[in-house]
Amino acid sequence: MSGPAITVFDDLAALTGAAAASVRRAAADARAAGRRFCVALAGGSTPRGLYRLLAEPPPAGDQAPDVDWTHADLFFGDERTVPPDHPDSNFGMARDALFSRAPIPPANVHRIQGEAADLDAVARAYETLLRQRAGEPDPTLAPALDLAILGMGADGHTASLFPGTTALDEGTRLCVPVDVAKLNTRRLTLTYPVFLRARQVLFLIAGADKAAPLRAVVEGPDRPRELPSQVIVRGGRSVSILCDRAAAGALGGIANSKGESES
Repeated sequence: MSGPAITVFDDLAALTGAAAASVRRAAADARAAGRRFCVALAGGSTPRGLYRLLAEPPPAGDQAPDVDWTHADLFFGDERTVPPDHPDSNFGMARDALFSRAPIPPANVHRIQGEAADLDAVARAYETLLRQRAGEPDPTLAPALDLAILGMGADGHTASLFPGTTALDEGTRLCVPVDVAKLNTRRLTLTYPVFLRARQVLFLIAGADKAAPLRAVVEGPDRPRELPSQVIVRGGRSVSILCDRAAAGALGGIANSKGESES
């Protein structure tokens, strides 16, 4: 594949506006191809603004129509091992920002049950659900989601694929529980096979603390065990990175013009 498409924005509002337009285009492309729109959502503060925008009508001049939520299936890239009403729940954040504001049929939202006692059973059930809803009959392949929305941590992790964890070695299962020793917790995460087969991957990256890891992921040597995001950025089918100027500050050759693509 070619390198990721990197677009730099002056501020978070511009970044999230562009991300909302990208999601709407991906949904329209799926409908035009006769597919349900299958998307994996991310947690975190940056996606929260995106989800609030998606709950509103598109701005004037937006070329893509509003998402037809009746023909969408919303999955999660990862989840914390907490109940859905916990402040740390990725589902809870997306529910407050999007699901409770947009006309999304509840049956089209697929929560990872992070509060369950048997996390391995939850992960296996979620894999089965992914295959059923995303329509991949071949058990040797991951389903091809239309879009995976991801962030990146200051340590280079994405979803709950953290440096040095066992989830990085998973090449068959689509969802696994993972021990994250640095956070003294367990999480559930989709695995590389899902993200690498997604038709589009959209990274949303903001903040000065992401500048060094973003440069390492994009421009540095291959360090997949230390920089899990790098595997997806360099191996995904179609990868776009939307970042603010603070996050882009260490990249080589960054232009000053707002929104100019750098690759």
